[in-house]
Amino acid sequence: MSDRITVEELSELMKTAAGITVGPQELRDRTDTAFEEFGIDSLGLLGIVGELENRHGTPMPPDAERCRTAREFLALVNSAFLAGA
Repeated sequence: MSDRITVEELSELMKTAAGITVGPQELRDRTDTAFEEFGIDSLGLLGIVGELENRHGTPMPPDAERCRTAREFLALVNSAFLAGA
């Protein structure tokens, strides 16, 4: 497991945990777009956070489920991984 969440992994998590398909390139191009605009609500984001916790065996930051954009989410989660490393 990597110590960083990539756009590719987030894209895959959006599909498996929230049922929303957004390709990695589209997500990379639209990292400041609100999750809501992709069709991901708070429950979908909670599913993504839960799946990340299962995959990495570590709790995600408490604010992760409140992030509004992919950029915000990736920055928060990746900084938490770096702090825990």
